[in-house]
Amino acid sequence: MENYRIDKISIEQLEELRSISIETFTDAFGDKNHQADFDGYLQKAFDANQLRNELETPDSYFYFLKNTDEPVGYLKLNTKKAQSDQVLDNAMEVERIYLKRHVQGKGLGTLLLNFAMQEAKNKGLMAIWLGVWEENNKAIAFYKRHGFEVFGSHPFKLGGDLQRDLLMKRLLI
Repeated sequence: MENYRIDKISIEQLEELRSISIETFTDAFGDKNHQADFDGYLQKAFDANQLRNELETPDSYFYFLKNTDEPVGYLKLNTKKAQSDQVLDNAMEVERIYLKRHVQGKGLGTLLLNFAMQEAKNKGLMAIWLGVWEENNKAIAFYKRHGFEVFGSHPFKLGGDLQRDLLMKRLLI
């Protein structure tokens, strides 16, 4: 893992962020959803203006995982009012954690997750949490291996399709 580094994403890297967001979300969920719902979600969620707003949101942090200079994954962390839900006090949300398909299974998800936990600790937070699609068994198993437990759920709308995300948390103390 010596060639990998985690870098904060700047507004100047918006198109790189948009590209990797679309690619990794499509790889993860494109074949598991109705095409019209999926395309509608991609257009809205990863629109350049939407991502610009997210990058400029206080208490929201984006990071690239790079292999040399190539982004191979990314991470979005939220604290305070930037969190998508106010479900836990004194916690950080991992809103997005995605890797390109060709680097999956190499321990890089663990690298990003450990980075997120360290960032939360650095901010004096007591827990980290995330939402994961209830049908994404691979991700649920990954988070459970890393000490996360389910503590609730919330709706997630992908186009016109109402889905359910499991809320998972890990205490950092």
